[in-house]
Amino acid sequence: MGERLGFAEVLKELGDHPDRPPPHAVQHGAAGTLLSLRIPSSTGNSWQGVWIRPDRVDFVGELPLATGLSRSFHLTGDAATLIDLLAGAARAYIEQAEAIDEHLSKLQSRGRELPSNMIWERQREVAALRASIGRAVVVAAEAGGPSIVRFPGAETALAAVVREVDRARELAAAVQQSLSDLILLRSAEEANRIAEAANQLSRTSNRIAELANISNIRMLGLTYIALVLGIVGAVVLIPNTGATILGMPSAGWVPGWLVDATLVVLGILPFAAVFSRPWIRRILRDLGPAEGRAGEGVQDLPELAAEGSPRLSGGRNHT
Repeated sequence: MGERLGFAEVLKELGDHPDRPPPHAVQHGAAGTLLSLRIPSSTGNSWQGVWIRPDRVDFVGELPLATGLSRSFHLTGDAATLIDLLAGAARAYIEQAEAIDEHLSKLQSRGRELPSNMIWERQREVAALRASIGRAVVVAAEAGGPSIVRFPGAETALAAVVREVDRARELAAAVQQSLSDLILLRSAEEANRIAEAANQLSRTSNRIAELANISNIRMLGLTYIALVLGIVGAVVLIPNTGATILGMPSAGWVPGWLVDATLVVLGILPFAAVFSRPWIRRILRDLGPAEGRAGEGVQDLPELAAEGSPRLSGGRNHT
């Protein structure tokens, strides 16, 4: 079994940056081939790997504990260490997927009280787990392919390890699908709440438009009444003005019969000229509904105190 090395030393020999984790699961170089695994643990992710040189094999990072899998295949040396490393990684992946799934079940029980950031945090954890499992698949393929000559007798054990890694990958995919379903459910709930708020806003807008329409109709009734009062005032004002002028002392020289005739003409002609117009007669015919609308509009007007300050009580629609 080879000596323990650090990743910084191995990456430096490969000509890579020694101050960062290995960027690829398998890195080839003139000095050798590095197989690296990212394994989850209770304290965070740990990095372990296999440094395959032309003359020997070294294991990078903390050496894995012996597992029953390597003993069941009667492996020794580097082959046993490799199988223990991959088997331990597969077991760690399955345990983390189960832990995330258990946490997800607790999160789902909270219903709408569950913050969205917690769901996305679990989603990122599963994505990182699947990336780690993908590394293990690539490492197992490399170890069972071009590098198998360095691990004699490990072919059958590698096939068993690959099945365990595949099981971990399937479990992680199922957990990720559950998270995706939960995200879709939360998105649908948020969309329903937004639609409900939009419907309430639409109802409020319709009510405002309805009130504005009612107010316009009532103001139209007041306008009709004001127009009729103006027309009647004009008809009455003309003969009154003529009577005032002819009743002045300076008009004493006008004969009485002429005064009477003038007043009759001033009273009949404006009346006939005004009330013979079709549009005025149409207004008078529609005066009944306009009076009702005008009455409603007057009731909606705020009442004023004697000194001109508004009272606390308003019109019928006052709130």
